[in-house]
Amino acid sequence: MAEQVRAIRTRQTILSAAAKVFEEHGYQAATISQILSEAGVTKGALYFHFQSKEDLALGVLAGQQDERLAPPPRASKVQEIIDAVMLHAHRLQTNPMVRASVRLSLDQQAQGLDRSGPFLQWSQAGLHLLQKAQEQGELLPHVVPSETADVIVGSFAGVQSMSQVVSDYRDLPSRVSSLLRHLLPSVAVPSVLASLDLSEGRGATVYADALKAAEEQELAGAVG
Repeated sequence: MAEQVRAIRTRQTILSAAAKVFEEHGYQAATISQILSEAGVTKGALYFHFQSKEDLALGVLAGQQDERLAPPPRASKVQEIIDAVMLHAHRLQTNPMVRASVRLSLDQQAQGLDRSGPFLQWSQAGLHLLQKAQEQGELLPHVVPSETADVIVGSFAGVQSMSQVVSDYRDLPSRVSSLLRHLLPSVAVPSVLASLDLSEGRGATVYADALKAAEEQELAGAVG
C-alpha cells in the first residue's frame, strides 16, 4: 500500500512539473530535461509513468478533469451550464494544472499532439445539459443543442485566449459573464433568463459548493 501511495505521489509530482514547464514554454519548446529538473525525479521514474513528452502532455490535458469538482445539480439546466463555465474560469485562475491544460489545448504550435480531448469533452457535457434544458422547456424553439454546445465551447475558448494575452486571466470572470450575457438571450426563454445568476463571483461560489459536496461525499464513503 505504501509503495502504491508513493507511486501515485510521484506521478502527480511529474504531472505538476510538466504542467509548469508546458505553461511557461509551450509544447514544442518544453523538454524532458526541464520537466525532470522541475520534478526532481530520475529519468527512470518519469519513464515508468510516462512514455514520452506527448504522453506527459496528454496527462496534463486530462488532469484538469476533476470529477469531484463538477458543479452541483441545479433545477435550471441553463444555470448548470453557466456554473460549469464559471467554475472552469475560476479554476483557470487558481489551478496550475488547468492553466497548463488550456495552454496546451490552444497551442497551435503543438505539432503531433492531439488537442481535441478537452474541446470534445466540453461539447459533450454542454450537449447533455442543453438536451435536459430543452426537455424542461428552458430553450427557445429554434435552438439545436449540438450547435449551441459547440458555439459556447468555441466562444469560451476565444475568451480564455484573449484574457490570457490581455491580463493573464485576471479579467476572465468579467469577460465570461459578458460572453454569457450576450449569448444566452438567443438560447434561453425569457422566464429562465430572468432567474439566472451571471455575476462575476459566481465561479468562486460554485467552487465552494463543489468542494463542500466532494468533502461530504468522501466522508459518507469513509463512514460507509
